[in-house]
Amino acid sequence: MPTEARQGRQKQKYGRSGERLLAGCIPYRVTDEKDVNNGVEVLLVTRRNGKGWVLPKGGWESDEDIVESAALRETVEEAGVRGDLVGPLLGIFAFASNKRDFPGNICLAHVFALRVVEQLDKWPEQNSRKRQWFSIGEAYNHLCMHEWMRDAFRVWIKRNNWTPLFMNGMEGVDNKKTVTSSENGRN
Repeated sequence: MPTEARQGRQKQKYGRSGERLLAGCIPYRVTDEKDVNNGVEVLLVTRRNGKGWVLPKGGWESDEDIVESAALRETVEEAGVRGDLVGPLLGIFAFASNKRDFPGNICLAHVFALRVVEQLDKWPEQNSRKRQWFSIGEAYNHLCMHEWMRDAFRVWIKRNNWTPLFMNGMEGVDNKKTVTSSENGRN
């Protein structure tokens, strides 16, 4: 387990067109297998500045051969949980970063579902972030401040066949916002 969060971009991986490659998870736990409405919770973290709830995610670094390693590391660093990746990659979600420190400021976030098996008492970013469990509806409707994160939720909800429970009247994933793994050069 990392004892410190990685800082800086010295080892940051970039895509073929200069996109910053990120990795993260939707960490969840199941408290009642029979009641998806109330028995599935998602763990969100605050941004470092404390304003708004987000999914744990961060840079995929050059010493990480596979993106899954980066997603697991970032989830431990930011949310203080460990678990098992469930299913294949949910998608690669493109978005414009508000940081202007790399060409084009476009990021490609590789997002996985992670079923939490351990919640740590101490974790690397516990002093700079809060974490909290929310119902799926709360996380989706009120807390995720970025549309690409809502897109990741929609994919995860559809993959689990929970669409009728949580997405009444909502559109499916906007394919223009999701980039396939072959398009960004992932091996």
